[in-house]
Amino acid sequence: MKISVITAVYNNHETIASALDSALDQKGDNLELIVIDGGSTDGTLKILERYSDRLAILVSEPDKGIYYALNKGIGLASGEVVGFLHSDDLLANENVLNRVGEAFSDPKVDAIYGDLLYVSKDDPDRVVRYWRAGNYSRARLSWGWMPPHPTFYVRRSIYERLGIYDTEYLIAADYECILRFLGKGEVQVSYIPEVMVKMRVGGASNRSLKNILQKSKEDYRALKNNKVGGFRALVWKNLSKFSQFVKR
Repeated sequence: MKISVITAVYNNHETIASALDSALDQKGDNLELIVIDGGSTDGTLKILERYSDRLAILVSEPDKGIYYALNKGIGLASGEVVGFLHSDDLLANENVLNRVGEAFSDPKVDAIYGDLLYVSKDDPDRVVRYWRAGNYSRARLSWGWMPPHPTFYVRRSIYERLGIYDTEYLIAADYECILRFLGKGEVQVSYIPEVMVKMRVGGASNRSLKNILQKSKEDYRALKNNKVGGFRALVWKNLSKFSQFVKR
């Protein structure tokens, strides 16, 4: 089973190599690694060119942001399963994609997810937060639960049936997509109770108070549009993050 992993990057020469190395170090031969660069000017493209013979696809051209880049990658993917590896992130170990493939060997499974570690930007071995996702239920979804998006792998046929990222959402298109798939789409999802991704702290949605407010506004719209929940879910979604700072 071929797994397409899409990395979107723009001006991130500091960490792009380690992200790609974590994908290329995976055991097995089921990886299709696609990199969508937004026209970087900081030396990122020179690094990417060093990897070009190991990338299935490399595109470098200006775009309108990360969700446009991810949609472009989905359109180019040929794998049965699609996942994402952001340019700041690392696959947690060399067996992650094998575990993904094993989970999708069940034809009833449409999507999978696992646990995520938030780690220090400068030291990915130093854990800041532990996101133990836990098992999915529709009730938990309506209370603001969501799986960690960087660990979320989906059959490509689901994107073809239910759509790609809605670029009207500037920060929360990933959350809206998950709600659309699990809520309206009722896709069959399976949980892998293992850490799959190490994510460096400092994501776009939490860089400023303005972004936090924008994300909350978009989260609420996504909840209402997908008929999953409302203000209560939004509040609990944010409060539940505090438990991630306690190692379990």
